[in-house]
Amino acid sequence: MRVSEVMSHRVVSVAPTALVDEAARLMLDHRISGLPVVDVGGNLVGMVTEGDFLRRAETGNVKRRPRWLEFCLGPGRLADEYVHTHGRKVEEVMTHDVVSVSENASLDEVVSLMEQRGIKRLPVLRGRQLVGIVSRANLLRALLILTRSPASPLPSDRAVHDKILAAVDKEPWGPRHTISVVVREGMVDLYGSIFDEREREALRVLVENISGVKGVRDHLVWIEPVSGMAFGAPEQKDRM
Repeated sequence: MRVSEVMSHRVVSVAPTALVDEAARLMLDHRISGLPVVDVGGNLVGMVTEGDFLRRAETGNVKRRPRWLEFCLGPGRLADEYVHTHGRKVEEVMTHDVVSVSENASLDEVVSLMEQRGIKRLPVLRGRQLVGIVSRANLLRALLILTRSPASPLPSDRAVHDKILAAVDKEPWGPRHTISVVVREGMVDLYGSIFDEREREALRVLVENISGVKGVRDHLVWIEPVSGMAFGAPEQKDRM
């Protein structure tokens, strides 16, 4: 799935010459935490977020440092910070180096960027032109769309059995050679041994994600590696 399929096309943006309080009001009115900054030609030139307003002269919480640290930072860095905390226009407080994606980017690229940069939304560009915004909320909507796919004929028990073993075999943690799987009318029974108790939950999740599975029954035995003691599955109801 591509960004163009899930992004928001109607974007709330602000001009670089807008006043800081205008940007803050837009964020509050639209219940968003960031605004793309766009010039008269529709080109993205920056991003302004709630974080840019955390330390402001108006609220009296401008960061104060010891004299020795200010000396180490130098006048240039301190001058930049002064503009950021006292500037009246968006262009004076915005982030100029904006992380963005193209409309043809994959959702995997979007998620990776959000994780790496710790951000909640990404401007979507066509060249330099802003054409949309993709946010975490858009990704959640994409998840709902994908999980509501049209129903298809249920696979046979044999097909489910083979899919489960193939899926286990692909995972680096998968205990492929110490477990066995029995499938009857979509119900899956797991037998065999595991050597890390955490594999039990991982196997259940893996099986539940296989198309055609109606439920999972756990009969796995955990072999504690140090003592060699065996522990059965905890009491549980059929899953799913």
